[in-house]
Amino acid sequence: MPAQSLRMSRPGLILKLRCHDQPGIVAKIANYVAGHRGNLVEFNQFSDPLGGKFFARLEIETHDLDVDVQDFIDGFGTLGRSLHADWHFRRLPYRMRTAVLVTKTDHCLNEILWRTELGELPIEITSIIGNRDNCRPIAEHSNIPFHQIDMDGGQRGPGFVEIRRLIESQNVELIVLARFMQILPDDFCRDFGGRIINIHHSFLPAFIGANPYQQAYERGVKLIGATCHYVTADLDAGPIIEQDVERVQHFHAPTDLVRLGRNCERIAIAKGIRYHVHDRTIIDGHRAIVFPD
Repeated sequence: MPAQSLRMSRPGLILKLRCHDQPGIVAKIANYVAGHRGNLVEFNQFSDPLGGKFFARLEIETHDLDVDVQDFIDGFGTLGRSLHADWHFRRLPYRMRTAVLVTKTDHCLNEILWRTELGELPIEITSIIGNRDNCRPIAEHSNIPFHQIDMDGGQRGPGFVEIRRLIESQNVELIVLARFMQILPDDFCRDFGGRIINIHHSFLPAFIGANPYQQAYERGVKLIGATCHYVTADLDAGPIIEQDVERVQHFHAPTDLVRLGRNCERIAIAKGIRYHVHDRTIIDGHRAIVFPD
């Protein structure tokens, strides 16, 4: 088992923190952990010289703590408040309850299912929700409930009401749009802010509408790619988590661009989900701070 997966399977904590940059932050946090006999197995930090902010992600082994884990979490509040910080603890191990939304194409869905089966993504897929039934056989093969919701014409509003009902009833923590070809309502984006991940080809906004790869071919692009990002009410403008690119050669036909684009989408969405569920992202306004593993 890879070292990262081995660590994530052991009892411990992940701490994410952000505050205004100031002297001594690292020492204060490390001293708190050491003072309770916690073992720091990873400490990632970033001091933003332009914004004057400090960001950190820590992994802490807790099996030798001299206090209860909950007491350790509660006790950190004194330090956190003194730093005027925002912070969040997650107990390890865990599996993040996830709903995957799809339409017709299945390459991103299959990538997510494959990596979940391998143990790369600590998620529990509660359901696959589609506004078409194309992906139903894949869900059934994986023994995952599939919910088809009609969103054509006047059914769009009621459809999102039903999606919200499913997500809330299943206590979903993460929503993944795996080529879900519907624009989310503003209130949906707001209510689930920071918990919705989307994937799209990186031609936007240059090549919008139908057949973007055909448009790219006709314009002779030299690079194509995909972007995994958090969803906001601003269409395809949320904080970017991961991007992947492929070089286009002169002999590539439109079908080759589609193939290369699919590969980019699969890689980008898998990495984006991995970073999110491993608490390696911190949203800072219009961007995401990402601590890669």
